[in-house]
Amino acid sequence: MADAPDPSKLEKLNRLDALSDADLATVVRAGRYVTLPANWSVIWEKTPADKAYLIVDGEVSVRKGGVEIARLGPGDVIGEIAIINHKLRSASVVSLTPLEVIHFTRESLEELLVAVPAFGDALRGTTADRLEADQQA
Repeated sequence: MADAPDPSKLEKLNRLDALSDADLATVVRAGRYVTLPANWSVIWEKTPADKAYLIVDGEVSVRKGGVEIARLGPGDVIGEIAIINHKLRSASVVSLTPLEVIHFTRESLEELLVAVPAFGDALRGTTADRLEADQQA
């Protein structure tokens, strides 16, 4: 079992392309590389926000009240909205394929937002986009 994702997969994370190589390496080191099987409940709606994931490879379904509202893949971060907004989870996330992810605890994600400003900017931007889309749905 690998302790880190394949570097070629990290190069394809276009949502994080504003990060320098050093910043991306800092982000990866702050988390833990894990693999998850398909059909795995990664995050549960209405539960406390204790973790987030950066998807390196694979696809997930984001579900609100059991209804799919989005599909996300490489470069997307899941679970961050509840951490950033200090709220319960607003949706559940289920893996549609086997996943390669970087797992962050609440604490490690909060530290990264300060230590790597470009990562914080990228997260806040995608979070704002998702919240706006969620409110329009």
